[in-house]
Amino acid sequence: MPRTARVKSYDSIYHIMVRSVGDTILFKKDEDKDSLLDIVKHYRDIFLFKVYAYCLMDNHAHFLIDANGADVSRFMHGINQRYAQYYNKKYERRGHVFADRFKSIIVDDDAYLVTLSGYIHKNPVDLKKYKDNIEDYPYSSLGIYLGLRKDDYEIIDSTFVLSQFSSDIKKARELYVKFVGKCNDKKMKAIVEFENDGSQYRSERKILVRNLSPKAVLQFVANYCESITPDIFHIKGKKGAKEFRGVAILLMRSLCNMSYKEICALAGNITISHASSLCSYGFSVIKKNKKYQNIIGDFIKAANSNI
Repeated sequence: MPRTARVKSYDSIYHIMVRSVGDTILFKKDEDKDSLLDIVKHYRDIFLFKVYAYCLMDNHAHFLIDANGADVSRFMHGINQRYAQYYNKKYERRGHVFADRFKSIIVDDDAYLVTLSGYIHKNPVDLKKYKDNIEDYPYSSLGIYLGLRKDDYEIIDSTFVLSQFSSDIKKARELYVKFVGKCNDKKMKAIVEFENDGSQYRSERKILVRNLSPKAVLQFVANYCESITPDIFHIKGKKGAKEFRGVAILLMRSLCNMSYKEICALAGNITISHASSLCSYGFSVIKKNKKYQNIIGDFIKAANSNI
């Protein structure tokens, strides 16, 4: 049967669940959970989405993600694919790791968002070791919400949810932990487990505009690099071309919502694997070279000033 088209919009918040295929254990060791969070961090840095909550169990994982103008299918496909490659290589296996595509529900209002976060954070209650202290479970963002541990991957935005309880962080944390403890409604639990559908979320959040042109990206990166013209993007092997092309492709993926297929055509019909490799190289350049560390933020500011 053909797949049903996924309901999505670029200004939505999603409750996303990924589940292992069959009887496969999705996370055999804690380091597997660390690897998935590391991958989420990698894609968050590229696509600039927000993570409001997460909880990783042995055979599934929950996320509350604000797409922030990005295409959720694009970055979730990348996250799942990279984890599957890691998993199959580590455990010397082949085939699917995840059961079908990721499941997603569009959150329809702030109250629903807060409630979902509570039920996601309560998942560890089924684990004997954490039944009475779910806040100590290391692969849930609840401990980060309550200030009990650091966000080692710097991916969680707890402010939006906690602000619904109080503007005072201490009071908000006290009220939130009590709220999570009361999340026992069977109907809501069924929704969290995707037995029902969600609807579209609208609020006063500021969504990052992603309809910027690749031409603007090329010109901006050329100016940033200095002594380089946008035409170098189409030239292979020229000095400085790889760095320029890598950073430009990264920005096209992040801020133009371009697919690799579209980027390949623009770059002179290079292969998708080459474009992906250049994007990864561009990511490493931005992370390691101080010259480029603020380029995404600077480009967003420049683009907004021209709107």
